[in-house]
Amino acid sequence: MTKASDNTTKRPAGYLTFTLHAHLPYVVNHGTWPHGMEWLHEAAAETYLPLLRVLNNLERDGIRFQCNLNLSPILLEQLSHPVFIAEFPKYLTRKIVAAREDEAFFMQSGEAHLAETARFWHRFFSQALEDFRALDGNIIAGFRHHNETGLIDIITCGATHGYMPLLGTDESVRAQIRTAVDTHIRHIGRHPRGIWAPECGYRPAGFWNYPVRFADGTAAPGFDRIGVEQALSESDIEFFFVDTHLVEEGHRVPSPYELLRGEVPTDEQTVAMTHGGHRSLYQPYYVDGPYDKRYATSIFPRDPRTGIQVWSGDSGYPGDGVYLDFHKKRWPGGHRYWRVTGAKVDMGDKQPYYPQEAAERVKSHASHFVHLVYEALKSGFNDSIPPVLCAPFDAELFGHWWFEGPLWLEAIARVLHNYDTGIELISCSEYLDQYPRAGFIALPEGSWGAGGHNEVWMNPDTSWTYTHIYPAELFTREVATAGKWRESALGKRIAQQLCRELLLLESSDWQFLITTGAARDYAEARFTTHNDQFNEVKAIWEAFESNGHLTQAEDARLAEIERRDNVFPHIDPGMWVAGARQARDASAQVSPLPAAQPVA
Repeated sequence: MTKASDNTTKRPAGYLTFTLHAHLPYVVNHGTWPHGMEWLHEAAAETYLPLLRVLNNLERDGIRFQCNLNLSPILLEQLSHPVFIAEFPKYLTRKIVAAREDEAFFMQSGEAHLAETARFWHRFFSQALEDFRALDGNIIAGFRHHNETGLIDIITCGATHGYMPLLGTDESVRAQIRTAVDTHIRHIGRHPRGIWAPECGYRPAGFWNYPVRFADGTAAPGFDRIGVEQALSESDIEFFFVDTHLVEEGHRVPSPYELLRGEVPTDEQTVAMTHGGHRSLYQPYYVDGPYDKRYATSIFPRDPRTGIQVWSGDSGYPGDGVYLDFHKKRWPGGHRYWRVTGAKVDMGDKQPYYPQEAAERVKSHASHFVHLVYEALKSGFNDSIPPVLCAPFDAELFGHWWFEGPLWLEAIARVLHNYDTGIELISCSEYLDQYPRAGFIALPEGSWGAGGHNEVWMNPDTSWTYTHIYPAELFTREVATAGKWRESALGKRIAQQLCRELLLLESSDWQFLITTGAARDYAEARFTTHNDQFNEVKAIWEAFESNGHLTQAEDARLAEIERRDNVFPHIDPGMWVAGARQARDASAQVSPLPAAQPVA
């Protein structure tokens, strides 16, 4: 059924909110191929620029999208880096030349269809180069435009994607967030309202023990930690995302305002938070914890039913036989000419790819996804507060891993625009502005990683990394707290590089790549590099502390490390001072929280 053409406006029965998590570890100045800058080039050409094309198309046609787009701080630093801006056109030119060479080869060998696909790649990468030049090399500006018009809501992430449940000091957690907010404001021009907590990792407040001894064999005592929600609240972050099981395992607690009014949730209200015996995943909650509830932050749970259709390469949409196969490439050049063909089909049996056939399949899969969303939400369509389905994905899944993914996102927006489904796309910020939370909820520790907890990042293959991270965090806090770095420009310069290396050391990408084996050697080498450079800067700091100056060799080495890892140019070591937190304006009037109500 198409939408009615009259101007009457009715409230949607339910909402869909996409969250795209765009992030890559810092690779600039750290290798090119097969791991390094090639990752950034591929993501820019196959995900970020195609996504901008989708947004441009939707803006042109007046169609809502309103997704939450996380551009991680370290990704923003890389997309704006002079090295990337200079090298990306060269990468695109190589891909264009390779497509021309492939076309000539296929024409000569009489493979007309493959020659046509080579021309497809020529057009694709030529379009990317044209788009990049039209943006004057500034991909961020393209996203910022759509953020300002409201087509997307750009949110932030941990500065370098540090996995917050396992970071070793409260100051490190806070600094990941505060550095992220500062970086976001510098690139996007406004304070982010939401955050993608790296790996959807969450830890509540409570006593915490270091899970490993330090590299030198020493150990540090456990201590009481703040919860992730407090660190986010202190930096005025209004919402984040958690995996399904954290909500299902959590329990609702009375709002302080309910208690103030002498109210306690009834059994009926508690039942109203569940569907089919499970806590409702289709509403946001305030996060409970021992922090200032006047500034309570909220969570949106991930919907598992729809997610598998997009994530699974076997049973989901990306595994459809007509879509472009990710793994089989033609060398030299690296272009792909074959389709998935079928589940577990041998590489040698992959059949030729037909772009138009794949583009048509996207439409049916978009309609199927909308149907799944409808089925998930329909039991709440008559609720006084409409349900919202949160669908979070890695942005690079769309375009890079699943080549047709950006077209699929656009098709969903068009289906919801053209047909009266009762469902509308919305950003989390917009939903929170219009509707109350379902209540307060106390969450257990966990993540969206395999197993649901910390095992992807802390296991026998990765625990050695934390034996170095923890003492580095404590040393950085010690230097920052002592304050000598404030006394001179040189002292501040050394302390700033110490903080940069710590942030890069804390990146959860290293443990993830080691655990999955995707690029284990590269991840181990990168971690070791940043650990070595941290220790070099530490030694330079200790020399400065003793002598008040640096030798020519020490200054030259510091400058070399700065050039290699020149991210977060205005980083503030004061964020690592013991107990440091984002200061609130004491003169600002506190607004009461919006009412927290269970679904009726």
